Amino acid sequence: MNIVLLSGGSGKRLWPLSNDIRSKQFIKIFKKEDGSYESMVQRVYRQIKKVDKDATVTIATSKAQVSSIHNQLGEDVGISIEPCRRDTFPAIALATAYLVDVKGVDPNESVVVCPVDPYVDDDYFEAIKALSEQADRGEANLVLMGIEPTYPSEKYGYIIPKDAEDVSIVDTFKEKPTADVAAQYISQGALWNGGVFAYKLSYVLNKAHELIDFTDYNDLFAKYDTLTKISFDYAVVEKEKKIQVMRFNGEWKDLGTWNTLTEAMEENVVGKGILNDKCKGVHIVNEMDVPVLAMGLTDVVISASPEGILVSDKEQSSYIKPFVDSFEQQIMFAEKSWGNFKVIDVENASMTIKVTLNAGHSMNYHNHEYRDEVWVIISGTGRTVVDGVENPVKPGDVITMKAGCKHTIFADTELKLIEVQLGESINVQDKKKFEL
Repeated sequence: MNIVLLSGGSGKRLWPLSNDIRSKQFIKIFKKEDGSYESMVQRVYRQIKKVDKDATVTIATSKAQVSSIHNQLGEDVGISIEPCRRDTFPAIALATAYLVDVKGVDPNESVVVCPVDPYVDDDYFEAIKALSEQADRGEANLVLMGIEPTYPSEKYGYIIPKDAEDVSIVDTFKEKPTADVAAQYISQGALWNGGVFAYKLSYVLNKAHELIDFTDYNDLFAKYDTLTKISFDYAVVEKEKKIQVMRFNGEWKDLGTWNTLTEAMEENVVGKGILNDKCKGVHIVNEMDVPVLAMGLTDVVISASPEGILVSDKEQSSYIKPFVDSFEQQIMFAEKSWGNFKVIDVENASMTIKVTLNAGHSMNYHNHEYRDEVWVIISGTGRTVVDGVENPVKPGDVITMKAGCKHTIFADTELKLIEVQLGESINVQDKKKFEL
């Protein structure tokens, strides 16, 4: 089974846990059987491999998310990187070309495209497998998953099938309606459009060649920034005549807001937090090392991270995006392929960061033109390379690098350090990478 997971967006509706680098799908908020936590993307990837251990999983995403994906899923997962945002049709066309030209998948094989962040049970991926098999039969060029509605939602588009069979020809599509109109659609047998569909790779490749002048994956990637922004629904789905829908009647939730996310949480407190017995329907998600105490609150979400603190009525939490857009703040936390960092303090001419390197990983060999750096090792062991000279490091060691000095660090075990950046101009652009 071939699956493309669409992973985009900045997830500002889940601020302060999500930001421009760490989207909502990377927040570790779901408790596993062993007591540890996993993110949406880890949960979905685990479920796919449980249903089909040989599944080829490709994540279509932006360059900003690649480090987080490798950090959470490892190096084996396929990634189709969008050089810039051009909406879903170019993204899906690029991922399709990636599967054929880079991964060597037969164009006659089918692929299922779905969002990376639904909250679902394993039967959802059993249904996706069936969707792929239906596409293999070639009865239609596109096979969509139609989700049985549980209420007349205004948040989703609707698919109206011709009949009530498990697999049906699609009669028409409807845009996001009002609740009253949605109720009318449901009475006609309408299904939610969850953005899940299957097709043979050759079908979308042919569509892409009709709309875009390119030869192969590398050519498409090179001219990606010149492509017109257009959705897959508008470019392909709404114009396709041979299209089927397969019903899905299992659990399916779109966890796009704090209100819906907390509904899926198994516990009310993640991190350091206490609710007194007068609290009802209150959730705390705290990534800080200080405790949060809530007393006598009802239907409230409290979330704290290095990015900020949110205290909101759950229903009102759906409307935080314009407020978050008004904030001018640098990224305070991010996951990288080698580990993660958290900004501790920012002054006019200095920045202090806590860095965690995973065992066996290293930073890029690099320098900075306009700032000095000091590393203080606080745990773990490893090796530094400073201007070509290698030295072992242990807790308590201090390494000083002047501006222009090339440097990196390798972690033999998990290694934590405090990095102090010193200079009148401190910014992410001041970094030049070198081969070691």
